[in-house]
Amino acid sequence: MWKVRDDEPGYAFLKESTAPAVNYYEAPIDLIARTGGSLPAGREMFINEEPGVGANPNRNKQHAFHFTADNCIGCHACEAACSEKNDNPAHISFRSVGYVEGGTYPDFKRMNISMACNHCDDPVCLKGCPTRAYTKHVEYGAVLQDPETCFGCGYCTWVCPYNAPQLDPIKGQVSKCNMCVDRLEVNLKPACVTACLGNALNFGVVDDLPDNREQGKLSIPGFPDPEITHPNIRFQQIKNMPDEVTRTDGMAVKYHKGDDGQYRPVVDQKKGVEKKWSLSKLNSRENPLVIFTLVSQASLGAFLIAFLGAQLGIDSLAAMRNSVMYVPLMALTVGLAGLGMLMSATHLGKPWRFYRGFNNLRHSPVCREGLGMLLYMVFAGVHLLAMLPANEVFIKVVGDWGHLNGFAAACGYLALMSGSVGLYYMYRCYRIPARPFWNHWQTATSFLGTAITLGSVLLGVVGIPTLIAFGGNVAQLFTIALGGIALGSMMEGLGLWFHAGAMDKANNEGSVSHYIQSTVFGKSYVLRNTVLAANVVIAISLIFVAPSVTTFGLALLLCLSALVTAIIGRTLFYVLVIPTTMPGAFFWKNKDFEEHARDIGLANMPQVGVVAHAH
Repeated sequence: MWKVRDDEPGYAFLKESTAPAVNYYEAPIDLIARTGGSLPAGREMFINEEPGVGANPNRNKQHAFHFTADNCIGCHACEAACSEKNDNPAHISFRSVGYVEGGTYPDFKRMNISMACNHCDDPVCLKGCPTRAYTKHVEYGAVLQDPETCFGCGYCTWVCPYNAPQLDPIKGQVSKCNMCVDRLEVNLKPACVTACLGNALNFGVVDDLPDNREQGKLSIPGFPDPEITHPNIRFQQIKNMPDEVTRTDGMAVKYHKGDDGQYRPVVDQKKGVEKKWSLSKLNSRENPLVIFTLVSQASLGAFLIAFLGAQLGIDSLAAMRNSVMYVPLMALTVGLAGLGMLMSATHLGKPWRFYRGFNNLRHSPVCREGLGMLLYMVFAGVHLLAMLPANEVFIKVVGDWGHLNGFAAACGYLALMSGSVGLYYMYRCYRIPARPFWNHWQTATSFLGTAITLGSVLLGVVGIPTLIAFGGNVAQLFTIALGGIALGSMMEGLGLWFHAGAMDKANNEGSVSHYIQSTVFGKSYVLRNTVLAANVVIAISLIFVAPSVTTFGLALLLCLSALVTAIIGRTLFYVLVIPTTMPGAFFWKNKDFEEHARDIGLANMPQVGVVAHAH
């Protein structure tokens, strides 16, 4: 535990609590009561692997930070104290100070905001983490994270609205504010609170106002919707701010005061209105996820059409199943699923710990996505093996072992069920309130549409030459493949149409993402949409034309166009999302400055706190 100094100042100690029985959200402040008494009081926390129980009389009550915005002078002493205590490198800070500003001279105002983890009542990081690295403790209500359990997927950094979890690209793991529980055990306030020069930060039992404070507000300008997580932080802000305040970091967000007095994010056109290509900016840390989602969805789509069509007795697909090329087609789908799983693992900060991705099946959509896709790959692989004895090449080389059609069909259906679960939770992974651009049903139409489109491309490329060589209803398969491309493209296009309309009206970070999409990536966006519409028209047109060398050539070009469209669309999906993060400063926590520092070489100086896009 923390060693208390003999000359520890009085302001460093926690005050006696006079908190009510329940917090603002009507949840008991006594955390043992929240568990129904299932967890005992007086547990050892083994802080720094040391036994012992602290003497804090409020040990089992939910604690919270209190921030008085009027008092913060932006000195960053809280940041420095936190980083020193936790021995953080320059590029990691559990607490950060940003600010918003507004008005005109001489009535120009700035408000500083100091923010760390809010140790929420409903911690979305805990539910999202696939490794169960997070725990909500009945001791102080601290949400603690174990960096050694973490494998660096970064999903908690996606779902947290306050950018509290910090992904270290060098160590490949996440860490965060731990509420200084070692200090709390000896009745001391966290290090950041003790270091605050302006008496802006305070700490104690939630909804127990600090001395000389009269407000326990849930929000201030720049703070995301507290309903997302029920955060344990309270604010005081007496001084009025202008009706519109802006961020000084590069994010194209500003905050407008509504009729109810609450500030909400709106678009700030910092990037101008000129449409650009910005193709080089389509490259991102999420590239492995681009590959993972595309190849997994292509595999699922091809397997669905080929297997289910044959089971339903469609002539061309039944002929494909009975041909020598069915096993290679199934091998291709299994291989693509395997490639997707490999890409999802390479996205991790610690890829060798991929097996921890199934530890939180109770809560995490990431776990369920991974398990669904893994089982799909396994059952599709067994289906492939069960179909081998019916393959003519196998019979000629090994001999006739008899057929396993019933077993193969059962495995095929299990593969479809597992793949459907995997695809559904692949979609659920992105329904994140903290990322409004993703949090729309269009994500489902995009994923399902891509599966049908790319699955049809894969089936057509393999199946049509097969039926030409070995006999079969080529025209029917040609129509099925073209119909799949048209259907999948229409599905995605319809979702994009409604998504654009919703984001235009949303007045949140999703609107900002759409603004960036329409300007910084405007030409790439228009190109994707135009080609997507052209794909639908061409596919439908080719359906009504008799198969020939010319139509096959046009169909191949259509397949290539569908693939390029899918890649551009998916890369845009990842680079455009703007989260509900707290405002940064001009240098610190500013994505534009980080990009500038990498461009001019400042990032090579560790003290700048900017690192390369790698982990």
